[in-house]
Amino acid sequence: MAKELFGTDGIRGIPGEYPLDDATLDRVGLALGNYLRLEGRARREKPSVLIGRDTRESGPHIAERIACGLAAGGAKPVSAGVLTTPGVAWLVNREGFAAGVVISASHNPYHDNGVKLISSTGMKFPDSVESEVEKFVLASRDEVSSEKALHLHDNEKIDDDYLAGLASAILPGAKLAGMKVVLDCANGAASNLAPRLFRSLGAEVVAINNTPNGRNINANCGSLHPEGMQKRVVESRAALGVAFDGDADRAIFSSAAGKLVDGDGVLLVVARYLKSAGKLKGDVVVGTTMANLGLERALESSGLKLARTAVGDRYVLEEMQRIGANFGGEQSGHILFLDDATTGDGMLTALKIASIISIAGPLDSLIADLKIFPQKIVNVSVRSKPPLDTLPEVSSVLGAAEKALGNSGRVVLRYSGTEPLARVMVEAERDEDVRHWSDSLASALRSAIGV
Repeated sequence: MAKELFGTDGIRGIPGEYPLDDATLDRVGLALGNYLRLEGRARREKPSVLIGRDTRESGPHIAERIACGLAAGGAKPVSAGVLTTPGVAWLVNREGFAAGVVISASHNPYHDNGVKLISSTGMKFPDSVESEVEKFVLASRDEVSSEKALHLHDNEKIDDDYLAGLASAILPGAKLAGMKVVLDCANGAASNLAPRLFRSLGAEVVAINNTPNGRNINANCGSLHPEGMQKRVVESRAALGVAFDGDADRAIFSSAAGKLVDGDGVLLVVARYLKSAGKLKGDVVVGTTMANLGLERALESSGLKLARTAVGDRYVLEEMQRIGANFGGEQSGHILFLDDATTGDGMLTALKIASIISIAGPLDSLIADLKIFPQKIVNVSVRSKPPLDTLPEVSSVLGAAEKALGNSGRVVLRYSGTEPLARVMVEAERDEDVRHWSDSLASALRSAIGV
């Protein structure tokens, strides 16, 4: 049964409106507190829950409502203040918290927000637990007294442990002293942390979009708008540019020449380094259906295999665990280093890429043989999400596209896990094929279920 509250990346919405209204937030906290208290009853302890948030103006209020519910459910909320999603995951896993809560809508604009729940392992809770929490929230009519609302006081030193953990993950032999890096912090959770991390390792940091005001998170900056970062890299003659998203769980890069390097490029560069160091388990990289054919072929040329899974970091993680892989990620820049962390971490990825440049040379040379096939993604607003194979017109066009492209292209149709959208991705050797089939499929979707 499909979940109503939880998508592929937690609960998303507009603050003040369902499901981010106060009553629902209270019940989410209450449900999580009850679950943790019952799960840990044999230990007879009050479970501590770490709450972190990005820089959206709605974050503090949502955090306090969640904390209020947690307290009512018998848990102890602890505020980390502004902290990245992977920072919360790292601290929960390493410092004995029963769970974590992140208040963020990642790469979305400031007027959106969300709630992500993290288990004691530092990974997202499995679907079964989210379903249990959701069932309680939807069935409950319990009111959490506003008198129990907590005014959270940020633990200003807790992120020091996280930064120290990241710094220890620098690759053997790498030296960042004197390396000039441009960091686009998206006016988000990395605004303070990322410059601190790289400066602590001796890098010369040019920080941009690192003055959050509550409303400028992701606004024409960060991983979705890396153009300014690329320009600044060339202007400042930096060795590397990095653009994070709002909660810094992903990162997109620029080479010294200003060439954009997305998650596919990162997967290739890191996989080759790990193989050379004898540290890539199974000689396999886990990617998604969106990974470019060019990546797959470049990996094959190095004796490496790309294992594909559904879009979403949780599905990448599940496949990695299933086959015993230790490295994988998404084209969006969400990269998983399971030997170092339990979740995708843009700052960790940036540190690894900077380390490899220090050891192996400029990023431009490391991706010189990566041929990116033309690719187009079209988002279609939909009124419902029936199984795509039940739509005859869509199935007909899809079959024709797959037959025409053969082994020289790919088509991926899927629904967004967080928005009322169907996504069409077409990839082929020729631009005209990409345009034709992406437009044809989008038109078929609009005709069948479009708004």
